[in-house]
Amino acid sequence: MMANPLRAEVVRLYKNLLYLGREYPKGGDYFRDRLRAAFSKNKGVQDPQQIRQLIGRGEFVSRELEALYYLRKYRAMKQRYYEDQ
Repeated sequence: MMANPLRAEVVRLYKNLLYLGREYPKGGDYFRDRLRAAFSKNKGVQDPQQIRQLIGRGEFVSRELEALYYLRKYRAMKQRYYEDQ
């Protein structure tokens, strides 16, 4: 079983990524399956240091997704208002 304070953090990260994955270009189901596989692969990790590293990797993915969506929205707005672009 995972160290309890970190467990809450892992669950929060999973839920956040699951939420972000709904907008994923290849589809929410595709993203959810990949996410589940990634978390399942590491469910046996016991070392708190290693768990923190994995959380850090997940948070990086989260920030990348947010940036991707922001850019996509920005491009859509730009195309809407500047037809020469």
